[in-house]
Amino acid sequence: MWESFTGNPAKGLSSVGTGIFTNIWMFCVCEVLVLIFGLLIAWVRMSTSAVLFPFRVLSTMYTDLFRGIPILLVIFMVGFGLPALGLGFVSSQSPAVYGCISLTITYSAYVAEVFRAGINSVPNGQLLAARSLGLSSSATMKRVILPQAVRTVIPPLLNDFISMQKDTALVSTLGAIEATRAAQIYASTEFNFSGYVVASILFLLLTIPMTRFTDRLIAKDRVKRLAATQ
Repeated sequence: MWESFTGNPAKGLSSVGTGIFTNIWMFCVCEVLVLIFGLLIAWVRMSTSAVLFPFRVLSTMYTDLFRGIPILLVIFMVGFGLPALGLGFVSSQSPAVYGCISLTITYSAYVAEVFRAGINSVPNGQLLAARSLGLSSSATMKRVILPQAVRTVIPPLLNDFISMQKDTALVSTLGAIEATRAAQIYASTEFNFSGYVVASILFLLLTIPMTRFTDRLIAKDRVKRLAATQ
């Protein structure tokens, strides 16, 4: 692929556009995984069962650890560490896959705290009312707490996902040919830095609509809350 950039500026710039699709599929995969793992970690941290006490400790350590380590270091540890272990299938994945693992690990810790804050924001009276109706703890969480918490956490979740979309560019440090890496190769072969401008524009085209959508959701939620207090 490196050779395809040389002496062909138009093809080099088009490769930057092609590379953005790698960023997009990585973001889509990570988004689903982060939502699942983040909610699971938040649920474990908020559980009161004695059986889950060791898992509560582990989930607390997990969120503290991966919110404290820079994501670039996580990418290095996963992207270079797993292949060095020689574990067959685990050690023979593409850089993009290791990038997805790194992003999922890191952002699950952040999203877990977002979910936990949203769950804690639900009035305690809702919990007591559900218990008075005879609902179990799991049924209360599923039917009463989560539906209200999700509405609260959507704006901060979208903000996290905007950051994650941009952080897919960090996978270029592992050698994955995404938009940033394609722009870097184009610059080094053609001595022309316009590829970085193209990559920046492509990322803006992805993130600005998400930003405006988030702003709209925040505004609508604010209007509903003000109407409820009147």
